[in-house]
Amino acid sequence: MQHLAVDEGSAGQRLDNFLLKNLKGVPKTHVYRIIRSGEVRVNKGRAAADTRVEAGDEVRVPPVRLPDRAGTVPAPAREFPVLFEDEHLIAVNKPAGVAVHGGSGVSFGVIEQLRQARPEARFLELVHRLDKETSGLLLIAKKRSALTALQEQFRNRETGKTYAALVLGAWPAGRKVIDVALHKYLTAEGERRVRAVSEDHDEGRRSITLVQPLRSYPGYTLLDVTIKTGRTHQIRVHLAHEGHAIAGDEKYGDFALNKALARGDAVPGCRFERMFLHARRLRFEHPASGETIELQAPLPPECEALLAALAALSAESPRR
Repeated sequence: MQHLAVDEGSAGQRLDNFLLKNLKGVPKTHVYRIIRSGEVRVNKGRAAADTRVEAGDEVRVPPVRLPDRAGTVPAPAREFPVLFEDEHLIAVNKPAGVAVHGGSGVSFGVIEQLRQARPEARFLELVHRLDKETSGLLLIAKKRSALTALQEQFRNRETGKTYAALVLGAWPAGRKVIDVALHKYLTAEGERRVRAVSEDHDEGRRSITLVQPLRSYPGYTLLDVTIKTGRTHQIRVHLAHEGHAIAGDEKYGDFALNKALARGDAVPGCRFERMFLHARRLRFEHPASGETIELQAPLPPECEALLAALAALSAESPRR
């Protein structure tokens, strides 16, 4: 057994994040499995993944096999496009295909690369997460006080997060609220997945997504999506549940169409090899001044190129 002491620097972290940070190299799926099984104890009591640890807590962890770190390549130093920065926080525009942190088969992510690029920084921690496949606004705290204050805003749903999503088909104009419970589970291969369930499902969690259609294209609709709850894969599963999966979504989308998009067969003159989900807007109160900050992340060039190609198709379509 390992007994990990929670220091001041880790106070206020979720238990799962605390373990992922202290058990470097242990697959994320294994960390969640030992939490769910009750093998992880906080002050001798069972605890959930979202339990907040406090300074002085003792976390008991069952034996886990850590990988041999010899020969492990360190994260390369990398800066990301900065949308806002001061002495308290950084907002970057994360590209698609880059994880926010290492773990579960990923050697490193945004935070590890940024720490390598800024060795003089005394504190850099993720405020929240984005899926690896999702691009857009990501907040990083430069002080413990900023991390605590910003995470409290996210927990209390006091931030405004809006995503741009291109979905398959014509979205119904009157469908503006999706209020469908979600259940998180692991596949037989140990992969994390989420499914829509009935509201009375034992393990379902109420999840609310607001949808605003922005523009229609032949076979697609561009949406503005705002989440009122922050569940894992919420937008992806909600939109797929409505019969309008996100273009390029490898987990919940139309796999044949995704391949056609990647080959350039689905939209003439345009190859699209990612998921079209982008965190484009974020509003929050500055952790020190209390000032309302609203940031915008422009669509990546590949997303703009796909929309331009679809707009060209719209222009060619015969008017009725």
